[in-house]
Amino acid sequence: LLSQFDPDNTGYISTEKFRSLLQRHGSELDPHKLEVLLALADSNSEGRICYQDFVNLMSNKRSNSFRQAILQGNRRLCSKALLEETGLSLPQRLIRHVAYETLPREIDRKWYYDSYTCCPPPWFMITITIVAFFLYNGVVLDRFVLQVSHPLYLKNALLYHPQLRAQAWRYLTYIFMHAGIEHLGLNVVLQLLVGVPLEMVHGAARISFVYVAGVVAGSLAVSVADMTAPVVGSSGGVYALVSAHLANIVMNWSGMKCQFKLLRMAVALICMSFEFGRAVWLRFHPSAYPPCPHPSFMAHLGGVMVGITLGVIILRNYEQRLQDQTLWWIFLSIYVIFVLFAIFWNIFAYSLLDLKLPPPP
Repeated sequence: LLSQFDPDNTGYISTEKFRSLLQRHGSELDPHKLEVLLALADSNSEGRICYQDFVNLMSNKRSNSFRQAILQGNRRLCSKALLEETGLSLPQRLIRHVAYETLPREIDRKWYYDSYTCCPPPWFMITITIVAFFLYNGVVLDRFVLQVSHPLYLKNALLYHPQLRAQAWRYLTYIFMHAGIEHLGLNVVLQLLVGVPLEMVHGAARISFVYVAGVVAGSLAVSVADMTAPVVGSSGGVYALVSAHLANIVMNWSGMKCQFKLLRMAVALICMSFEFGRAVWLRFHPSAYPPCPHPSFMAHLGGVMVGITLGVIILRNYEQRLQDQTLWWIFLSIYVIFVLFAIFWNIFAYSLLDLKLPPPP
């Protein structure tokens, strides 16, 4: 194909030859992909199309140059919206629903609908839910939730404890425990209802990064701002995903076509506020095992901060490479600086401040 349409090996195809190619083979293509190809042909004023952009499109890859071409040729994409198509199977309707729940632009929704193959499936959120919430608490401890009033609450190798902060794994593994069945249940619901669709669209790498960054930021925020308290629960990661999703909806309000978006936002905010309020109340409630206090609520705030910074950038740039975004580097630098600051704080501040920490479990 390249030798036929680009005999001089310039890396470009003339728009005339490109259009003839589309006329000849357009019936073999998905109609949505054909729309984008025609938009690509309309967008170039130089009379030629980059062959690599064409290859990227056909192989379901995207690039910044392709993105700019589509932005210029977007006028061709005003035909029937994806939402108006009929005769779709149940899986197709599910994929379309996810597209409208998470993506603000019709071209991105069509791109996602055409290219999504469920391979790989949203394994990260499902796996972390099963392992974190059921496998450990249900199989190892013979109970599906570890209450903070349970004798094994503190004598556990997973929760974050200020006296054991040198054990680095605790800054992550505290998500495997929860302070009550209501804490567990709300995190499970938010994680699956929000996290799974986001992973279907943005992939496991991006969503796991936001989730883990929120988890780490949560425990480090506790070690800096609530230095005498332990931490349990996956709220840091969950709040990072939910806050990033809600912020993305607000920033792209006019483009988001999901049904009942205002009601959905209100319900999510009410659930998050209820869970956060419960965490604040529990933190200052008399402890069942004095002098060790109940778990801190600062992990929630750490997750929110990650969500509205790194998370928003990741969810907003569905089709672009994050390393090309200036804001991505700025927020990533701020996050790295915070992590380094928290590490040094944990090494030196506890001894310098001469805090009275709860005894080790």
